[in-house]
This record gives sequence, structure tokens and C-alpha cells, in this order.
Amino acid sequence: MTTIWLTRHAETALPTVFHGAESDVGLSDLGRRQADAAADWFRPLRPTAVVSSAMLRATATAGPIAAACGLPHLVEPDLHERRVGSLSGMAFSMDAGPWPETIARWAAGETAYSSHGAESFDAIRGRVLPAFLRVAERHAGGRVVVVAHGVVCKVLMLSLLPGWGVADWVRFGRVANLSVSELHLDGATWAAGELLRVPPPVDELTAGEPTGTGEKSSG
Repeated sequence: MTTIWLTRHAETALPTVFHGAESDVGLSDLGRRQADAAADWFRPLRPTAVVSSAMLRATATAGPIAAACGLPHLVEPDLHERRVGSLSGMAFSMDAGPWPETIARWAAGETAYSSHGAESFDAIRGRVLPAFLRVAERHAGGRVVVVAHGVVCKVLMLSLLPGWGVADWVRFGRVANLSVSELHLDGATWAAGELLRVPPPVDELTAGEPTGTGEKSSG
């Protein structure tokens, strides 16, 4: 059996705006402490590989984990965040604007829809699913930490896990900074362990309050 801990990166230096593939922002001071706390948490789980997207916020999260576990830090560039087009750098909102409209239309089955310059659900899935499956194949039988981005994590899980689909976008829940979802591949079948868990030592840094603002379009 292959185990993958699909993990969102730590808090960014600008957590209240939309960050897509267009914005290679780093981590905040809190984000760096979150990454260090996550590294300590992952160490006793004895991962056999640590992989991230090439974006700075992902590599800055994965690097301490790899170092703590005595592993090389590997990169899968196609796991980069969603391209968000004109949303890049705009103040985050879940109440109005292109992102809540996008979620509603995806959940209604319009998975080819995107706002100006942004990737649709179909485009994201077409890019990240093969990349994720390449990682799983390269590390078959292993225990792999994969550090990616909020929307990337959600698209992957809604595409892979039985019983879930894009219509469940809201019901599936928020992909918080450094939330970890345990996925298992046995043969050709994916199954879930615990989903969207923020490791306790990370959670303690903010007294259990999630960091960032809402569920970011990208992050």
C-alpha cells in the first residue's frame, strides 16, 4: 500500500489576498513556525519521500519536513497553484466576486467555467492529476508527504476519492494552511484516512484558529 499525506503549505506572507500561480509569495513569520512544527510532527511518521510544487510557499514548507526526516526534497512542478488571472493580488472575498461565482458554477456541473485568465476545474484536474499519479507511481509502496496548494489539494481529492465529486466542493470543507489529508492507494483504488487535519503542534500556534482568510482561491 502507498500512503500519501497531501498537505497544504503554511501561511503566506500576504494571507488576505488571492495568490495563484502568478504570485510566488513566500511564508509569513507564523508560516515558517508552522512549517517547523509540522516537520517535528511528520518525523515520527517516518515518511520515505517529501515532494512539493516548485512554488516558494510550498518549497519553504516542505524543506523543513524533508530536513527533519533526513530525506531529499523533491519537486513536481505541475503541482503548482491554480492560475487565477485577474484575481491575482486582489483582496480575498467569499461573499462576492469571481471566486464564489466560480465555486457555484463548478458545483453545478460547469467544470469548464473560469473567470478571465484563470484555470477551470477541468484545466486544473488535467494538469495536477497526472502529476500526482506520477508521484504515487515513483514512490509505490512508500509513505510520501506531498506539499501543494489549497485548490490543488481539493481538486485532487474530489477527483480521486470514491463518494466525492466537484458538486461537494463546499461540503468537503476548508483546506486550511498545513492541513494534512491521508490518502491510501491499494492496487488501483484510492481511500481516505483522516482528511483536512491540522497537526496539533501547528494548531497550537494559533490556539486552534485557522490562519489566512476563508478558503482562498489560491494559496
